[in-house]
Amino acid sequence: MSASPEGTEHSDITPPPEEPAPVPQSTSRSDSDAAANDIISNRGFNQDSNSPDKSDTELRRTTRSTTRAQANHVQSQDVIKAAAPFATKNTAADTSTVQALQAIPSTAQKLSTLLTSVAGQGAEDILSLDPSDRLEGFKDLESWVDGSLDMYRPEFRPILFPIFCHFYLDLVQLGLQESATKFFKTFSPSLKAVHNPTLYHLGTLLLPAHVQTDLLAQRFRNEKYVLRMSRSGFSLLIGWLTEGVGGESVGAGDGFTGERGKRGRASVMQVVNNHLRFDVTTSNVTMVPTSTWEESTGLISSLIPNDDSGQSHQESKSFNAAQGPLKLGPAPLDEGLQQETERVLREEAMSDPMANATLSADLQYVRPTPAPGLVEPTAADLLPAPPTFKTVDVRREVERVRDTRKRIRLDPSLHQERDLLGFGPQANMARARSLPSIVAYTLHDTGDTASCLSFSQDSTLLATGLTESYIRLWNLKGEKLKGYRSDFQESAVKDSAGLRKLKERGGSTTRKLIGHSGPVYSVAFDPIGGTASAPRHLLSASADHTVRLWSLDTMTNVVAYRGHQDPVWDVQWSPMGIYFATASRDRTARLWSTDRIYALRMYAGHLSDVEAVRFHPNSLYLATASSDWTCRLWDTQKGSCVRVFVGHQGVVSTLAFSPDGKYLASAGDDLAINLWDLGSGKRIKKMTGHTSTIHSLAFSAESSLLVSGGADWTVRCWDVKSPGGKGSKNGLQNDGRVNGALPIGNENDNDNNETSDLVTTYPTKRTPIINVQFTARNLCMVGGPYIS
Repeated sequence: MSASPEGTEHSDITPPPEEPAPVPQSTSRSDSDAAANDIISNRGFNQDSNSPDKSDTELRRTTRSTTRAQANHVQSQDVIKAAAPFATKNTAADTSTVQALQAIPSTAQKLSTLLTSVAGQGAEDILSLDPSDRLEGFKDLESWVDGSLDMYRPEFRPILFPIFCHFYLDLVQLGLQESATKFFKTFSPSLKAVHNPTLYHLGTLLLPAHVQTDLLAQRFRNEKYVLRMSRSGFSLLIGWLTEGVGGESVGAGDGFTGERGKRGRASVMQVVNNHLRFDVTTSNVTMVPTSTWEESTGLISSLIPNDDSGQSHQESKSFNAAQGPLKLGPAPLDEGLQQETERVLREEAMSDPMANATLSADLQYVRPTPAPGLVEPTAADLLPAPPTFKTVDVRREVERVRDTRKRIRLDPSLHQERDLLGFGPQANMARARSLPSIVAYTLHDTGDTASCLSFSQDSTLLATGLTESYIRLWNLKGEKLKGYRSDFQESAVKDSAGLRKLKERGGSTTRKLIGHSGPVYSVAFDPIGGTASAPRHLLSASADHTVRLWSLDTMTNVVAYRGHQDPVWDVQWSPMGIYFATASRDRTARLWSTDRIYALRMYAGHLSDVEAVRFHPNSLYLATASSDWTCRLWDTQKGSCVRVFVGHQGVVSTLAFSPDGKYLASAGDDLAINLWDLGSGKRIKKMTGHTSTIHSLAFSAESSLLVSGGADWTVRCWDVKSPGGKGSKNGLQNDGRVNGALPIGNENDNDNNETSDLVTTYPTKRTPIINVQFTARNLCMVGGPYIS
């Protein structure tokens, strides 16, 4: 045990190594039989049932379950059958070893060859442990964890998952499919609440060849699973592993102290020695939040990149600290654009008395002050921008000032105050300030073909991507969508009236955009016009490995960007609208410019699919979410990783930056929303309440409220400033009931896994919410397909 600089200790429980017995070489049948007998005797087994050194316990350990009632000695064929899967552990294919064994005439020589190919510890495992030891060991471990004190149970529960995974993989690799299936069905239900995606994946591994070729299984085998534990909790764990003491559930009896209990603990000890690493903290266990025990745990050694100096790090905390401070303040606005915006506002104030009354406040909004403690980036830090601004930029900034003045200020902390006030004008005012107004759009007759959905910033257009390889647009104002005629010539246009004449005749409020040759997984409207004007371009990402740029003036495809080698899962515009980023199954994220057909930057480092990308509000950083259960923050200019966020227990599929630039929210298949502090890289809190995958996240304009939408057909609102923690059962929270009944999918949600920062839940009938989005004035817009 060695102390680390961060006040933690890293420990492995390692017994003294056991010297393997030498295997004699033989050339004759008699010599080979003697060699086999020597090998078995040296490892504690004797083929002579009358040997005085042979105890009843040793006999039970040597015989297989199929021969216990009929033999008192080890059959060579049984040992070969049991050892064959282990003998192929380090070989390229099972068939080659089997064929080699079949070519050997002598059974004893086959046994000698098998044991020679197995490491000393591996042979001991084969001959001394049977499937019931692992079942008994995990059962006892689970009983010990459940019987421990309430203060220790949160830090003991995470150890069950890696032990379960290794026991199951052991049984599969031994070729004991029936025992592996029984073990999985018996113990996996208690772990599904947190690890359901991983358990589902492991459940598909049924043969030794599956384990040898599966990437996740090999990560479990080759990497150490990191667990956090207090010093006192770690001592209790050692006490149970070595002596079988330290806590047991009611009615456990002497199961921990009997012979079966010892063998079960030995199997647990082996996994602890070979595959686990403990970060032992000196903090008082009562002072550590419950969710902290699972933070920075798991198979994280390969998830932490090296820093710029090439130094490796064992945990995300040390890596994030080595990267130094970040510049999270707002991006500087061009001085000329600021002056032009102020001039336009003054001109409007001269002709409009109402605008004149708010002029002083409007001028302050033109030059917003950054949040205290944040460092502002310089123009040189950001991606290159056009040297001059345009009229559309001025209109966007003017409208941004108006939106800021007219915005509804949301304060979710007033929600409980409203409940305490009961009914009346004061309660209604508190409710209006605590919760957003939500507009929900439902797609009918699409079934499960709608894979993504997005709203334009001016709230006039809706786009959805479908698995049928096309995009459908809707005009939310009911106006007809018309493109320019095919014979459009810009030189023939002399004024706006002439431009209108070149529009298509007829039209409808919906339109198809056809061009992709695979399912469309993401769509995004350009933000250049902001809320002042409708967008002119749309980006789409598809399974055909391309990203396409569409003109909403002509309703046609303009550019196809190629570079990814696999399906592209996500595409997002930068706040300035010139650049965009993509996420792909090829494990990379890439930065593009609309005027280049090739990628400008590639962000590589994730170990699995990059599921989502988001730009920081100042465009200086890019966040990525991955199937490797982590999120990363990248410097968009340098392409280097500056933060790693480890704490999820499943695929991370969606992200959201707070408008003030201080926080990052992430969520996915583990049904939890993690809120991260970008400056330190630490997790602020974990928010739970959803009962199915979370598809989308969005912050309110003040960064005080977070809205999430998921496959459980609900929209949920969370208080960002609340400390969180386990939810209360005092009735102040809205658990999503409609007329006293829970919506479909929540019938079994009786264990109240909602944290206290859940403000309220809005259920839909049967609509999984695939996108949530706030407007500039804090109106929340959500959408999804109706599931019949």
